[in-house]
Amino acid sequence: MCPRHARGARRAAGAVRRARPVLGALAALALLAGCGGGEAGGEADQSPRPSGSSSDPAPSSPGASAAPAEGSAEVIATVARGLDSPWGIARLPGGDLLICSRDEGTLSRIAAGSGEVTEVGRVPGVTPGGEGGLLGLALDPGFASTGRLFVYYTTRGDNRVTSFRYDATAPAGERLTRPTDVLTGIPRGEVVHNGGRLAFGPDGMLYVSTGDTDNSGTLSQDPDSPAGKILRIDPATGRPPADNPDPDSPVYSLGHRNVQGLAWDAEGRLWATEFGDHSFDELNLIRPGGNYGWPRQEGRGGEEEGFVDPVEQWPPEAASPSGLAYQRGSLWLTALRGERLWRVPLDGAEPAGEPQSFLEGEYGRLRSVLALGEDRLLVVTNETDSRGSPAAGDDRVLLVRVR
Repeated sequence: MCPRHARGARRAAGAVRRARPVLGALAALALLAGCGGGEAGGEADQSPRPSGSSSDPAPSSPGASAAPAEGSAEVIATVARGLDSPWGIARLPGGDLLICSRDEGTLSRIAAGSGEVTEVGRVPGVTPGGEGGLLGLALDPGFASTGRLFVYYTTRGDNRVTSFRYDATAPAGERLTRPTDVLTGIPRGEVVHNGGRLAFGPDGMLYVSTGDTDNSGTLSQDPDSPAGKILRIDPATGRPPADNPDPDSPVYSLGHRNVQGLAWDAEGRLWATEFGDHSFDELNLIRPGGNYGWPRQEGRGGEEEGFVDPVEQWPPEAASPSGLAYQRGSLWLTALRGERLWRVPLDGAEPAGEPQSFLEGEYGRLRSVLALGEDRLLVVTNETDSRGSPAAGDDRVLLVRVR
């Protein structure tokens, strides 16, 4: 996002949106605990997929598993409320949730049994400001045995990825132990465009989204800078895997303005959401080594210049897409300025129909989305930052039934 997304007046619909009845926390978390799968961390869908290299997208299989053109999304429970500037979210084995506070620099647990929110630790060195702070969160695919989690955050000098061991037996507030820097030196934006999403791919590698830091796009086209990129690293070493486009570089794709959503579909293709400037926000299918055009290209029209065109695009007032998840054959995008949940049905690597929007104006700005098993998503609202207009109870984690 950029300053064009300034805080605005709430619509009349927004004034009454929080009056609609919701289930109590206990009932909501009981529903959550009953969802199958979805125990790995990160905002993108993390359900198991075939292992192997992600150096090439999976081939398209049109028609084989196309999503229906029309779908639906319904909020069935409020899982948690009263959260401060929530950003990254992950689900622990057993159903508890972990959630980051961007501005407080803290990680909190939402208990599956009661819905109680408890601070479990503070990430040292977090320097909030503008769009920076404690952002992405992802659990090691082997978290049940390693207890290892990863966070992306802004310091005084850079953005970085650090791992911690989560010790559930430690006192509340002291459960983040053994900090280890995994990737440092990602340029920070003083005000805008710090990226921040973390997600593990089906290949076991850690994918990191970054922003261009200042809206000029100068660093986005610089292959030697990690800014304005999607990065792919080995989580054990922080080094680029040998099958990266350049085996000596963590850069997986370039020419991005500010990516905040990462997800893989059922065939292992990587998708990303990207904030545009004044013309178009984007949903992109990520090609290893692909150049997505910023700042020379915004929206479609770049293929002739060697840039990769988006699969879908929206005017910023309808989108400003942050989180991304794959569920039931469709991609689901949370929109900040657009205050809605977008659905893009897929037929292989192509849309199976026009994008649909849900929850428009009902819950305000939507930051993150996490796919659970079967037909459920978790959606995180984002009204308690400088661009929102929070009401009593904000911010929230919503349980959504989709098809």
